[in-house]
Amino acid sequence: MPGVVVNASTLINLASIGRLELLREFHGKITVPPAVWQEVVVEGQGRPGAVEVEKAREASWLEVLTPQNQDLVKILRRDLDAGEAEAIALAVEQEADLIFLDEADARRVAEIYGLPRTGVIGVLIRAKQEGKISSLKQELDRLREEAGFWIHEQLYRQVLEEAGEL
Repeated sequence: MPGVVVNASTLINLASIGRLELLREFHGKITVPPAVWQEVVVEGQGRPGAVEVEKAREASWLEVLTPQNQDLVKILRRDLDAGEAEAIALAVEQEADLIFLDEADARRVAEIYGLPRTGVIGVLIRAKQEGKISSLKQELDRLREEAGFWIHEQLYRQVLEEAGEL
């Protein structure tokens, strides 16, 4: 059952700028592992993403699915947090079309497993390309200022240049 697996960072940051709905628009349905649900909804109660992610599950476009290969999760936990480890293990099991990860270490591990990956910036680039947002710069600036998302200055400039906004 190929699909997309999403880690906490992408959910939290998109929700922080009011753009979580882009995941549904682009992918129809997304999957998160229990550790991501725990981080965003349970431990994140009262913070950006908690209510939005809970509503997405109630609307049935977000599904919580437990990875079966707990040995892989344990191995991945040596270098990654619980959400990243479970997300990668789930994506491997599901032969996911795409995994959403924002942290560099997690992206490197996903690459080792041959997983196609993107993150919150990739979602916003696609939104700009498909006309769902008018300004990538405005959304990236909101991501930085409102969500506190760190973007390396070189990446920020490169993305804006490629989008014709620099």
